Amino acid sequence: MFDIQKIRNDFPILESRVYGRPLIYLDSGATAQKPACVIEKTGELYRTLNGNIHRGAHYLAEQMTEQYEAAREEVRRFIGAKDRSEVIFTAGATASLNTVAYSYCEAFLKAGDNLIVSEMEHHSNIVPWQLMCERKGAELRVLRFDDTGRLMSEQLPELLDERTRVVAITQASNTLGTRPELKPMIEKAHAAGAVVVIDGCQGVVHGGVNVEELDCDFYAFSGHKLYGPTGIGILYGKRELLEKMPPFLCGGDMVDRVSFERTTYAELPLKFEAGTANFIGAVGLAEAIRYLSRLDLKAVEAHESDLLHYATERLNAIEGLRIYGNDPSKCAILSFTIEGTHPYDVGMILDKLGVAIRTGQHCAEPVMKHFGVKGMCRASIGLYNTHEEIDQLEAALKRAVRMLR
Repeated sequence: MFDIQKIRNDFPILESRVYGRPLIYLDSGATAQKPACVIEKTGELYRTLNGNIHRGAHYLAEQMTEQYEAAREEVRRFIGAKDRSEVIFTAGATASLNTVAYSYCEAFLKAGDNLIVSEMEHHSNIVPWQLMCERKGAELRVLRFDDTGRLMSEQLPELLDERTRVVAITQASNTLGTRPELKPMIEKAHAAGAVVVIDGCQGVVHGGVNVEELDCDFYAFSGHKLYGPTGIGILYGKRELLEKMPPFLCGGDMVDRVSFERTTYAELPLKFEAGTANFIGAVGLAEAIRYLSRLDLKAVEAHESDLLHYATERLNAIEGLRIYGNDPSKCAILSFTIEGTHPYDVGMILDKLGVAIRTGQHCAEPVMKHFGVKGMCRASIGLYNTHEEIDQLEAALKRAVRMLR
C-alpha cells in the first residue's frame, strides 16, 4: 500500500506553517521539496568530507571523488544508460540543453540545415536552438499541438527532411502535462538522419525513463525537480556522439594536456565537466534517487494520477475555471485560468491561505500565445500531496473568486 503519511514524514518542510496556516505545497513542477535523507546527506558531506574531487591526493579528496563517481553510477542505473561515461553532471537541465545545442551544433549544423522543436517546450529547449540557427544560418521549425494539448506528432514527417539535424522535444510538458508518445517520433527522426534531444525535467519525475529503450540521443533533467539539491543536473548522451563533439566549456578537469601549442581533452565524461563540479549536489542527487528507488514507483505514479483526476474533477466544478491540457496521458500538472481574474491575484490570495502554486508564463510563452492568454495558474502535484490538500486548493480558489469578482 502507498503510505502517504509515512512519505510526508520524510519531508520536514511539510510541517511548516505559512501565515499561520499549514503549508500546502503544489509547486513541485518548479522545484520539489527534499526528503530528510537528502538534507542530512549534503550536510554530512560539508561537515565531514568536503574535498575537491579528482585533484587532491589527500583523504578528503579521495573519499569525495569515490562518492562523486558512485553518484554517476547511481544515475546511470536510474535512467538505464549503457555506460557511465554517458552520464555528465551539469548545473541543471538548462546547462545540459545548452551544452548539446552549442557543442553538437558547432560541429554539425550548417547554413541551410534545420532544427525542429515542439510548440509546448520550456524556453530552455527553444532559445538555445534558436540562437544556434541564427549563428549558423539554419531554420527553426515548430511541431504544433492542438487545443486539447495533444502534440500533433503526425505532422512530424512533413517537417523532417534530409537537412534536419536535431529534433528537440519534451518528455512531459511543464505547463500542459502532456506526455507525447516519443518512441515513434524518435524512430522517424532517426530515419531522416536527425538526432533527438529530450527534455526530461518533468518526465523523469512522473513515470521515469530508460534511455536505452527510448533510444534518444540526448536526455536532460534537473536534480531539484527530482527531490534532490539545486544546482545539479544531468546530461545523458550516446557515447559515439559525445566523442565526436567538441567541449562546450573549458578549464580544469576537462583537459588531458595543455600547452601553448596544443591542448588535448580528457576522456568522457570529464571532457564536458569543466571546473569544480557541484560534487556535493551530485551525491545529494544520488541520495534522492536512492530514496525514490526504495519506494514502489508504480504506486507513486498511481497516487499522482489519482490526485490529478480528483483535482481535475474538483477544479472543473468551479465556475469560469478553464484547465489547459487535457491529453489523457498527461502527468500531474494542472494549469488553469479563472474568468474575470488575473493569475497573479489568484496566486497571491492562495499564498495568504497557505497554498503555494505557480503563476505566470511558466517559461513557456509560446503555450500562452497558443491559447491567447497572458499567463496561467499552475498546481503541480508531488508524491507527498494528498486529497485533503486538493480540497484545500478548491476551497481557496473559491474564496479567491469571491474576493476578486
